[in-house]
Amino acid sequence: MDRPSLYDDDIVTWAEEQAAALRALAERPDLSNAVDWENVAGEIESVGRAHLRAVEGLLIQTLAHLLKRASAPLAPASLHWRAEIATFQITAWNAYESSMRQRLNWPRIWTSAVTAAEAGLGALGNQLLPGLPDSCPIVPEDLLNDRFDVDHALRVIAASVARR
Repeated sequence: MDRPSLYDDDIVTWAEEQAAALRALAERPDLSNAVDWENVAGEIESVGRAHLRAVEGLLIQTLAHLLKRASAPLAPASLHWRAEIATFQITAWNAYESSMRQRLNWPRIWTSAVTAAEAGLGALGNQLLPGLPDSCPIVPEDLLNDRFDVDHALRVIAASVARR
């Protein structure tokens, strides 16, 4: 095979296509009933969903650490949070596939990040910035970029609070 496999390039789309192909095979009366086609297809789909959830989890951690850093820049853990932001973001970027863009649950990612940041800050006696927007002020293209700028992201968060 000369071209790279879809499996290597886009596991989410590959899993969806393979599951659809298996379901189509399940409709054929000439094939064996010994294969549990629906559950096999579902397991393959779960491979794609797992990759998607992994990227969402990394984005949640990136945003939660950005929120903690923006909320408590003088906290002793602030430098650690900055390092974690870079680590989570670059790991998300490396795991991200362009087909995920429309499949990522952006409202859930933001809400989860706010909740995680609030819990983390509260444990340290700090508070989350008041007046955060209901949706993420950082656009996905900036979050999922190989040239992610932590300082720019922090300014965007600060500006989103100032506008409210």
